[in-house]
Amino acid sequence: MFKKLQERIFPFIIALSALSVSASAAFYSVTGLSKLFAGASTEVLIMAGSLEVSKLIIASLLYQYWDTINKVLRTYLVVACTFLILITSAGIYGFLSAAYQETAALAGNIDAQIALVETKRDNIKEQLTVYNEEKTSINASVTALREGLSNNVIQYKDPETGEIITTTSSSTRRALEKQLDQAIERQTEINSRVDNLNQQLFDYETEIVEIKAGSEIGSELGPLKYLAGLTGLGMDKIINYLLLIIVFVFDPLAISLVIAANFAFAKLQPKKEPIADPTPVVEPDLTPNDLPQIEKTPKPLEVYGESDRIKFLKDKIEKLKFVQTASSNSSRKYTKIQEEIDKAQSELDSFLPQGDDSNQITYN
Repeated sequence: MFKKLQERIFPFIIALSALSVSASAAFYSVTGLSKLFAGASTEVLIMAGSLEVSKLIIASLLYQYWDTINKVLRTYLVVACTFLILITSAGIYGFLSAAYQETAALAGNIDAQIALVETKRDNIKEQLTVYNEEKTSINASVTALREGLSNNVIQYKDPETGEIITTTSSSTRRALEKQLDQAIERQTEINSRVDNLNQQLFDYETEIVEIKAGSEIGSELGPLKYLAGLTGLGMDKIINYLLLIIVFVFDPLAISLVIAANFAFAKLQPKKEPIADPTPVVEPDLTPNDLPQIEKTPKPLEVYGESDRIKFLKDKIEKLKFVQTASSNSSRKYTKIQEEIDKAQSELDSFLPQGDDSNQITYN
């Protein structure tokens, strides 16, 4: 019972899957084509929608009437269905590529903002490098001037006493003190500028982090960026390959599921007995020798036995009826064949007990 239930439900599951895939493919295709021809989007929606419906009907028609449909019409429908699949695939490609371009454009804006802030940051870094070098030089000068002040000692011999007198040079001390004051002033200015530049650098770095964190584009394009870094290909090439894979699977799968649904529903229907074709058949070119050949086949009754003779008569009647079906009802051959059938039937009846019709052969 479960198997029968499964056999009855499964075709509807296939049909539902075919409709869902076909509907989604039609939606993406129609939307994509309307974007390609934005100047007449409404007209394109109507045209593409009718083509999508006709494509599914063509696929079902070709499956159900493949053997009976005219060959020229069948060839045209196959070609038309193939081109409709290509049109649908082009629409899907246009829809998905447009969606990617929107995301890529936003990502480009984010990258441009980050690049601008990074340019400002790099400029600050260059200024910091110059000021740090000058700061190092001034620090060295201050250190040297202070050492000069501490070492400002001169010695001379007193002419009267002859003693060596050690003292400092006031002029040298004043010169060194003036230079030291200037160096310290410059050092203070440099330190202030360096502090300001460091603060600006910190602000720019914070701005870059905020731009990256405040955008959702990075998370959307994260897998593509990872694949680009892994394969060494650009994101545009990777997305193009992915779109081609989707396109070559999407609409052909929809058509395949439609055909599979037709096949499943055909298997679900009960088998019907073949009905004789009522159309007149062309009478074959038979000769009178065809009937005697059937008559000559039996052997004497004593060789076959009674049961074998009955089997032979039944086979003979079957063959005669087969020949008779190819003859016209009003023809002379038809009448002659009927006489032979009646004769064989009469002989067959002689082997049967009275009232027993189990071996009677009837024909519609």
